Amino acid sequence: MMWVIFAAMAVVAAAFVVLPLVKAPRALSGSLFAATIALAAGTYWLVGSPGTPSGAGQLPDIGQMVAGLADRLEERPDDVEGWKMLGRSYMQLGNYPGAVEAFGKAVELEGSQQAQTLIELGEAHLSNNNQQITAREIALFENAVRIDPESPSALFWGGIAAANRGDTSLAADRWSKLRNTEPPPNPDVMRVLDERIAAWRGQPVHPPVGTKAMPEPETQTAATAAEGGASIRLTVALSDAARNALPANASVYVIARDPAQPSPPIAVQRRTLAELPAELTLSDRDAMIPGRTLSAFDQVEIVARASSTGQPVQQPGDWFTMASVATSDGEELAMVIDEQVR
Repeated sequence: MMWVIFAAMAVVAAAFVVLPLVKAPRALSGSLFAATIALAAGTYWLVGSPGTPSGAGQLPDIGQMVAGLADRLEERPDDVEGWKMLGRSYMQLGNYPGAVEAFGKAVELEGSQQAQTLIELGEAHLSNNNQQITAREIALFENAVRIDPESPSALFWGGIAAANRGDTSLAADRWSKLRNTEPPPNPDVMRVLDERIAAWRGQPVHPPVGTKAMPEPETQTAATAAEGGASIRLTVALSDAARNALPANASVYVIARDPAQPSPPIAVQRRTLAELPAELTLSDRDAMIPGRTLSAFDQVEIVARASSTGQPVQQPGDWFTMASVATSDGEELAMVIDEQVR
């Protein structure tokens, strides 16, 4: 596999849904998120309360609104839209077990017949399970495709589900259909789609017409320095135990992510086992979503993972290491992949 499919999924999904928001400055994006949660959860919290004063008074804080929505649903457990709103609020606040429970209730009320709710339940399970896809999530995504085979979200996750069970031909078909829906006119997103489709079909990978291949790390370093963007220099090596346990053709993924919201990753580079030890630089040019760059974060988490199976998401038998770093440090980070996924 050419790179972390789950990262690719998050890139495309975010681009379809939230790209306009992530292009905003960091402080503004945070304010928009807070306002969205406040307005949405607050609406449900206040509905059915005739004694609530009208006008532009002081609203409760976000946590209080979400808690109020949860209390209201205890009294009205058949409010399917309320359960979905609660699940989305919990997802944004990082309460993944709560999101799983809320979306689960919504799915039950809908008789498992709404594709988007099944997808959101699957996403909540993934977030609650450290982004490891299992048979449970695959079944949810496959059911979503069955219900709504034209849905971009269902095609997106359905492609991942097919790839994870080894049906790369079906995965390519689904992502080809997704690409032809109305994907955003963004070359990075199009590149991810085209690369995965080609790789799943065993074809040579070429950049789409009108896009440029990603430059080599040395070019990225020079360009980033010239542009004044953030960059993180690091060396990645393998322990003897890891090298002896891994196949010679294993892929190594180096990922920068937000510790508070690990998915989607901020930046990704791919290496092979034979290239290690390697010196590389993660920079704004490695951003997975345009506008969501290392420069927007004070602190990031770096994960270096060697895939033992070529599977797109973390699997037992993989080897990894993690470290937190300030994007302004400027010092080289030394990482040794020495811990096995159990």
